Amino acid sequence: MHIHQRYIHASVAEDLKRRMVFIGGPRQVGKTTFAFSFLSPSTEPHPAYLNWDDIAARQKLIRGELPPDQSCIVLDEIHKFAKWRNLVKGFFDTRRSRTSFIVTGSARLDYYSKGGDSLQGRYHFYRLHPFSLAEMTDVPAKEQLDCLMRFGGFPEPLLRAEEKFWRRWQRERLQRVIYDDVRELEHVKEISLLELLVEALPERVGSPLSVKSLKESLQVAHETVERWIRIFERMYVCFRIPPFGAPKIRAVKKEQKMYLWDWSMVPESGPRFENLVASHLLKYCHFVEDTQGYCMDLRFLRDIDKREVDFVVLRDNKPLFAVECKTGEKAVNPSCFYFKERTKIPQFYQVHRGEKDYETQGIRVLPFMTFCRDVLHL
Repeated sequence: MHIHQRYIHASVAEDLKRRMVFIGGPRQVGKTTFAFSFLSPSTEPHPAYLNWDDIAARQKLIRGELPPDQSCIVLDEIHKFAKWRNLVKGFFDTRRSRTSFIVTGSARLDYYSKGGDSLQGRYHFYRLHPFSLAEMTDVPAKEQLDCLMRFGGFPEPLLRAEEKFWRRWQRERLQRVIYDDVRELEHVKEISLLELLVEALPERVGSPLSVKSLKESLQVAHETVERWIRIFERMYVCFRIPPFGAPKIRAVKKEQKMYLWDWSMVPESGPRFENLVASHLLKYCHFVEDTQGYCMDLRFLRDIDKREVDFVVLRDNKPLFAVECKTGEKAVNPSCFYFKERTKIPQFYQVHRGEKDYETQGIRVLPFMTFCRDVLHL
């Protein structure tokens, strides 16, 4: 499998004509490779690529030195510098007429740019996601979903498609997130407990997340677990989705469901498939939000009688469609019919890993690959 132009390339190229572009996303999702696609030649080392983790580059940046005669400059991991906002602002304001800037980082740059944001109006922010089905053009159609299910959507393990490499890569990546990224950006004393928390998360995918059970197993305060989970959200380790409270259903209010950016960490195939679908839907929401400016939201449907539909996608607080995941292709979840009658959600889909595509009582049942192609276009 070859890496083709990523799904946000055209939008980023257009935005670079007027603004800086910030690209956040998980560690090793391909941000640097993507940024290099805007440099010529697009190979390392390159004078226009400046990584804050490189001591020589760091010293040049602190002195305000940028490589001359470069039409595009990439600043990687610069958000680790406490005064990075003013530094980047100065670069942009003095060079904007002749240089475009890409700022990348393996943490939520939108979060770390807040607090009297001196960069307001100077950048557009994108979130780069792992590979989805539509980006796997070199893999035979029948193998695409199995390959993604097995190795996840991160470029290296997906391209290698080797079990041993995937296991080692996964372990090393999480170690670097915890011991490099978290340590540099957050004040956490009990770093070793973060490892235990990460190890506990895959088993909890798809179910309402109980912070209470996590705090008991880790023997720390409720607020501490909550804070750690928020840190992992900022580092693109996991994401949570809240319930959708439609007026005519007695929806749960406080429960949240949690998913991982690397769904290949989830041990059981059912929850892993649900996580893969959640990741594709989040990618769709982020793409629409980052390129078109709509307020997108991913939620789930659940009432106090435990009827549930896995996902609802909203645009500007109005539901667009609901999605239920099933590994089989025959039985339709009765909750789909129940919620279709009682909500204003215009379209219900039930996606599966099989091949059947049909409609019953207004519920479209279809292969997940078809859903990605026809509905998400991602």
